[in-house]
Parts: sequence; C-alpha cells; structure tokens
Amino acid sequence: MDEKYLIEQAYKAREAAYTPYSGFQVGAALLTKTGKLYLGCNIENAAFGPTNCAERTAFFKAVSEGEREFEGIAIVGGKAGERIGEMCAPCGVCRQVMHEFCNPETFYIILEDGNGGYRKYLLKELLPFGFGPENLKSNAPQES
Repeated sequence: MDEKYLIEQAYKAREAAYTPYSGFQVGAALLTKTGKLYLGCNIENAAFGPTNCAERTAFFKAVSEGEREFEGIAIVGGKAGERIGEMCAPCGVCRQVMHEFCNPETFYIILEDGNGGYRKYLLKELLPFGFGPENLKSNAPQES
C-alpha cells in the first residue's frame, strides 16, 4: 500500500483523538498482511495512567478482531489542528506492543514530518534488542 495513503489515513484517525489535557493529537493507520487497515487515535484520561496511545489503539482493535499478522503502520501527531514539522515516533510501550505481534526484520513504521515528507523505519531500528515472544520460548520451563 502507498505510504502517502497510509499517512493520510493516520491523519483521518487523528481527527477522533481525545486530548483535553495535552492537546497533542496522534493518529495511526495499521496495515495487516492481508491489506486490511485499522485506525487508532490517542485517548487521554484525567488520571493519565489509563491514557492509551494511537498505535496501541489500532493494534488492540485489530487483535480484538482476530488479526495477528501486520505489515506496517503510519503515525502522525501534533497540536490539535496543526501539521507539525517533526516526526512523532512511537513511545517505548507502543514499540513493545509492536514487537509482540510483528517481525522486527520486516514490520515498518512510517513517520510523517509535517512538511510533505516522511521516513520509513524497520521496527528493529526503533527497538534494537527488543524483548518478545521468542525470548520466552527459549527460557520456558521444561516439562519433566
């Protein structure tokens, strides 16, 4: 799927963001291996801890509908109503969720720069030495 299309879909998702405290709205467009698209926005909470990022919103929607194989994600963010001039990278928690469901060698992350350009990264570039399911398989207790 075209990167520019994914970025525009992320902007569409961003319109639904609920950010009464920070005013920083994030949108994400998650692409499955079968070509299905899941959109997510950030959702703030007065207690802050229950706040959820756009990336995780998209992943949790997809996983809750049975999806398990993902191609890539586009992420955009900035103050409400503005396109910013810098990239909005996913937080560490979101990178960890991506690692749970995606191959770090092939899953890509598109970050729009607010000026019509974008950068494309592999998950392994943004989360080197990530901890995932493969780490637990080798360390799982053996049955006797």
